[in-house]
Amino acid sequence: MHKKLNSTSSLVEALLTELSSRQGGLTEKEKGSDPVKSLNAATSDEVMLVTGPHKLPLGYSPRMGSDEVYPPVGGACLRYQEELAQYMTYEVGGECPVDDVFAQRLMLKGCEPLPRRRCHPKTPANYVEPTPFPQSLWTTPPDASIVWDPYTCKSYQCLIDRRKTPGYFDCKDCFDLDGREKSRWLFDNGRLDYGIDQVLETRPHGSIRIGFDIGGGSGTFAARMKERNITIITSSMNLDGPFTSFIASRGLISIHVSVSQRLPFFDNTLDIVHSMHVLSNWIPDAMLEFTLYDIYRVLRPGGLFWLDHFFCLGSQLNQTYVPMLDRVGFRSLRWNAGMKLDRGIDKNEWYISALLEKPMT
Repeated sequence: MHKKLNSTSSLVEALLTELSSRQGGLTEKEKGSDPVKSLNAATSDEVMLVTGPHKLPLGYSPRMGSDEVYPPVGGACLRYQEELAQYMTYEVGGECPVDDVFAQRLMLKGCEPLPRRRCHPKTPANYVEPTPFPQSLWTTPPDASIVWDPYTCKSYQCLIDRRKTPGYFDCKDCFDLDGREKSRWLFDNGRLDYGIDQVLETRPHGSIRIGFDIGGGSGTFAARMKERNITIITSSMNLDGPFTSFIASRGLISIHVSVSQRLPFFDNTLDIVHSMHVLSNWIPDAMLEFTLYDIYRVLRPGGLFWLDHFFCLGSQLNQTYVPMLDRVGFRSLRWNAGMKLDRGIDKNEWYISALLEKPMT
């Protein structure tokens, strides 16, 4: 108990320190004022309209405890006023700017959710109907299914050929459905690579029905689960590739949210949460711990958290991440650690794969 209290106190102190440092650049008047009202006087009418507040037409609502409502906009949006103004500059009722890269960068800086806009997204030219399900699960969609403007590649074949190209690309071979994607999660080597069927066997038959894949690339985990009558919602970012559109083209549900966003599910509702590579040591410790607690929150009692190839340094393994997972309160059903050798043994880089359970009581 004392250990958990100390951990909570440390997290609160870290957050208070961060808030204090951010407030350092504000005037005393701004510190005590409504953050929306502190927007620059030059801010456009559209920004002011989308950030609110708006008076309720029927007056005070006891259910809300207020007579006004603020549209949900990420707090960091108000810290990037010039970028926010640029994002909200468009012709009302017209076509939205093709600013996907700019908008996603805003999201990754904490402006999430982005404000709503009163414009229409660009429509793909010569759009064709999607491939029928279930063939769509393993069929590359037609190029005419998306708008290619934001991406370096202008066709799916270009994305498939990336695997042969030197250099780093996010999820480099994810779009090649006839390559490594075809065998992902089908085999269990007893070490870092877990098989879907072996994971499902740890629960009563049919009790895993719905779940969430954090940063699910091109949606193959969800596809494999769909073949087993399990519905998985996949989050993904479009890092120089149409990941969310590709997932949807496969007949799967995709959501465009970052790993920083509070999970959009109610408490104790999901049977399984999976994450491969995305949750790793690039995330600040305090943020990662809040994310793990959020995963715990949405899992039902007896639900599974499949941590798949979590990356860290050897010095962080027992010092930082094992204690962090213990604090959150998961029960370990399976745990494997192994060295990541692609950059050399001297780097002391490690992977963790784990199957964790939210306790029943």
